[in-house]
Amino acid sequence: MKRYPILFLTLLFLVSHSAKELSLAEEERPNVILIMTDDQGYGDLGCHGNPILKTPHLDALHGEAVRFTDFHVSPFCTPTRAALMTGNYPARTGAYRTSAGKTMMHPDEKTVANLFADAGYATGMVGKWHLGDNAPHRPQDRGFEDVVWHRCGGIGQASDYWGNDYFDDTYERNGVFEKFEGYCTDVWFREGVRFVAENKENPFFLYLALNAPHGPYFVPSEWAEPYQGQKDKVANPNFYGMIANIDHNVGILRKALEDLEIAENTILIFMTDNGTAGGAKFDGLNSEALIGYNAGLRGKKSSVYDGGHRVPFFIHWPAGGLEGGRDIDTLAAHLDVLPTLADLCGIPIPDGYEPDGVSLVPLLEGDDQLWEREHLIVQFMGGAYGRGIPAPFEYSAVLTEQWRLVNSDGQGLFDIRNDPAQRDDLSSHHPEVVKSMRERYLPFWESVSPRMTPVRIDIGNSVEKSTVLCSQDWYKEVGNPPWNFGSIRKLPRETGPWMIEVKEAGKYRFTLRQFPKEADKEVIAERAKIEIAGKVEEKSVQTGSKGVVFEMDLPKGPTELVTYLYDEKGEAGGAYFTEVEKL
Repeated sequence: MKRYPILFLTLLFLVSHSAKELSLAEEERPNVILIMTDDQGYGDLGCHGNPILKTPHLDALHGEAVRFTDFHVSPFCTPTRAALMTGNYPARTGAYRTSAGKTMMHPDEKTVANLFADAGYATGMVGKWHLGDNAPHRPQDRGFEDVVWHRCGGIGQASDYWGNDYFDDTYERNGVFEKFEGYCTDVWFREGVRFVAENKENPFFLYLALNAPHGPYFVPSEWAEPYQGQKDKVANPNFYGMIANIDHNVGILRKALEDLEIAENTILIFMTDNGTAGGAKFDGLNSEALIGYNAGLRGKKSSVYDGGHRVPFFIHWPAGGLEGGRDIDTLAAHLDVLPTLADLCGIPIPDGYEPDGVSLVPLLEGDDQLWEREHLIVQFMGGAYGRGIPAPFEYSAVLTEQWRLVNSDGQGLFDIRNDPAQRDDLSSHHPEVVKSMRERYLPFWESVSPRMTPVRIDIGNSVEKSTVLCSQDWYKEVGNPPWNFGSIRKLPRETGPWMIEVKEAGKYRFTLRQFPKEADKEVIAERAKIEIAGKVEEKSVQTGSKGVVFEMDLPKGPTELVTYLYDEKGEAGGAYFTEVEKL
């Protein structure tokens, strides 16, 4: 394999006639594999100093790759995924929480998959999406041509296929549910290798987004066993076992790339989506680790201290000179991945994208004179558990190369170069820095806050014949709706609106249930009611009914759908699962 400098590849593409034409530029354009794990923190790697956890394959990648050591994402799942896909701040995309109708991106947001597919790449997505379960928000609606994924924010959560538990589960392949054999992480990597092998002759982009090591912490016992019996050092043996299994699969993937003779010209990225969830024990969200290892950082998943959003980012591309095990300590973020990959692969970013992020190529080439960034913003909109309405400065951090201005449990200013654990608040000593950092924040809020508006789910969309709505997507200003079966099994007496876009006027059938159709459970209610598009219908629930059916004529356009299932006392909860089909 020839080695090409990054700038040469970019120029070579620009002189080719079309992204769809076969040219020398396309023959040499690199493949891309982007691996992102779920809830694995900066300290959950052997190569980052963890004294217990063994990650030999990721350590080897670390030793060969270019590493960004001050790389930041959002403090939790959906927002990071939205930023990674679009290059935009999560609030701008509309996907800035993990439930409550705020996990979906505005339809006008373009993704990295759109960009690569339009440039002639095969695009594949495997694993966890968490950016919407229904059209027009599924991965196959967002530029990915070959998808194998689970719904919701975690396997076994409410909208995931009924009965999934990490082992021998049913996932969705290109719109059709399919039973798979094996442990979930093994399945994702197996499908990833399958996609790579099928597309080895042409450039491809693979987004391999793992659900592990997100809870529940299920893993084959042989992976967790080495970490048992060390309660004073290991916070959660199964969490470490899940990472050890990921590491094993990374080794399998890298060997497959070598066997297929495409490793040299494949950009391989490893990163995680937020700080650790189970790698250590903490006092709340914002402490240092009490038991376990967190690389000396303060905070965990959902914290706006560095431990909540500073993560590993390794990038390896031998043919492009991205190798050798060197560090880049410049501030970088998930926002930068889309423009960076476009730059590396010689794909011009067309109008309609306008990412907030910037290309990291100048840093990768060792020329920080062209570097454009002065600061980054991290904000946990609404705070933990969504208890508040997003507001300026609340649960935010303004980041520069030297400083962190944190607004969480009060405001604090930290010199991150000299105080990586963020112990010493220097705000009273440097009021001018505080003032400057707050001034940098305000344009961010003014820019993104108008986009924090409801995003609608389509019904009557030709690409999805039957739309299965789940209560996790009830739109709520504050708090979370029922999003897991722990709460749904209690039949909570609450309901909420689904924000809907009726794509085509006509007659629609609605089937109201408390559990998904696959559960085959009776509806426990006396009466049912539905409200949509200014219309209200109500009926009695027949004994033994497993779904209450309404048929209604609807006009085209935006509306809200609210369901009610009343018990014998007249108290109502919603239909946590509602199927909608255009007749």
